[in-house]
Amino acid sequence: MTTTAKKLITYDFEKPILDLERKMEELRRMAAAQKVDLHDEIAAMEKTIEQTKQNIYTHLTAWQHVQLARHPMRPYTLDYLAAMGSDFVELHGDRLYSDDRAIVGGFVTIDEFRLVVIGHQKGRDTKENILRNFGCAHPEGYRKALRLMQLAEKFGLPVLTLIDTPGAYPGIGAEERHIAEAIAVNLREMAALRTPILAAVLGEGGSGGALGIGVPHHVLIMENAYYSVISPEGCAAILWKDRSATSKAAEALKLTAKDLLEFGLVDEIIPEPLGGAHRDPAAAAAALKASLLKNLRELTALPLDQLLEQRYARFRRMGHFEIATPGAKV
Repeated sequence: MTTTAKKLITYDFEKPILDLERKMEELRRMAAAQKVDLHDEIAAMEKTIEQTKQNIYTHLTAWQHVQLARHPMRPYTLDYLAAMGSDFVELHGDRLYSDDRAIVGGFVTIDEFRLVVIGHQKGRDTKENILRNFGCAHPEGYRKALRLMQLAEKFGLPVLTLIDTPGAYPGIGAEERHIAEAIAVNLREMAALRTPILAAVLGEGGSGGALGIGVPHHVLIMENAYYSVISPEGCAAILWKDRSATSKAAEALKLTAKDLLEFGLVDEIIPEPLGGAHRDPAAAAAALKASLLKNLRELTALPLDQLLEQRYARFRRMGHFEIATPGAKV
């Protein structure tokens, strides 16, 4: 991984693009310093850069998608809310223990919809990452999320959840305060919540930490986001006993947006700007907003009982199994 002077972090697979962009800057400096016409050469270089970007970003491996999903300049929940909505009023605390800053939530208006939004929030620097616990929620974060969902149900408001976490926090304190129970309760309560629920995976969708706010009617996913039962690094450590097998593990997990759509685990892929959402956050927010509004209009037009049946049926369709006859080889 390399960093430019503008703090734009690039990954190894993006190096050919970076090299070409540097050459183009040299051409421009040369044209300005020597006062020569290099318009044709610059135009040809721009075309080459665009072709290289298309070739790289349209043929990403699963592990490269994961890297883009984790990009530190990628928009987070609060960035999207600022770009898409208005009148955001954040609510704090689970009324039992404390306020978990890894999960944010409250009321927001997105065009004609007033709704309750809940999302994971990461930090940009060390200080903020400590405050947000790197987007890894404690039990009180999931209990806060449930409190807000029940508030939405009480006032007849749709629920929007924005997922972006490596996973729930696995520390001793979280275990002492029953992290597994908090997530399990959320799964049960979301399945029966009598209001429309819409979820969008913004970046990382890590295991139960993601699922703790991810039992909706529809799941949307950003093009370079991923959704997985375990991180590629964790999978590589367990199955191959070797961290260098991370790329192989990412492929085996089938965690990309395209894979998830084929399996029916997500309902829609939201396109990102070429190179990832961090390249053009405004365009990424506009695409997310358009998809959210379309799905919200569809969901709010349906009767509540039908919504609950659809939500139940959606999760019952997941997975495949075979019933073995006695004595048959399995």
